[in-house]
Amino acid sequence: MDVQKVGPKESAVGVATFNVFFHNLTGVHMIIYNITDWLGVVAFLIVLGFAILGAVQLIQRKSLFKVDYDILVLGGFYILVVVAYVIFEVFAINYRPILIDGHLEASYPSSTTLLVMCVIPTAIMQFYKRIKNKDIRNIVICILSVFMAFMVIGRLVAGVHWFTDIIGGALLSSSLVMLYYSLNKIVEKDNL
Repeated sequence: MDVQKVGPKESAVGVATFNVFFHNLTGVHMIIYNITDWLGVVAFLIVLGFAILGAVQLIQRKSLFKVDYDILVLGGFYILVVVAYVIFEVFAINYRPILIDGHLEASYPSSTTLLVMCVIPTAIMQFYKRIKNKDIRNIVICILSVFMAFMVIGRLVAGVHWFTDIIGGALLSSSLVMLYYSLNKIVEKDNL
């Protein structure tokens, strides 16, 4: 819809009129881009933490089937997120509105948005179940929620993605998280 060659190196952009309008409105802020890029490490550390938890359970319990079901589902979910990322890197739909180090980079969906909006909500679900102290749990959930909002808004105003790339990342992430939630509920019923 409204595809025009308005991107760098005449790359085609969908919903071009609105995307260009929004990009011109926000401009490019490489400091915000770099901050959100580096803060993406937090999501990887969360993934690593759950991977370590699963590995510890596997070693202690000596069977993959004795690892907590929600950790196994979470591991499968992370693999699905990586597959989605790779698919959109290989089959680029939009390219960034700016060149990164002189190169066109795939921009749809925003990989940072995809990562953060997949990892943080599933971490919140995990922490809600695993942190027994209600006050600590609420503080952790609040911090994670603010972090996620900061990251998505930061990517939006950094100007390194088209508006629709951020929305696409949010929609894809929401769908994947709902799939995770649903599978978790199905497996939970089977384990009761």
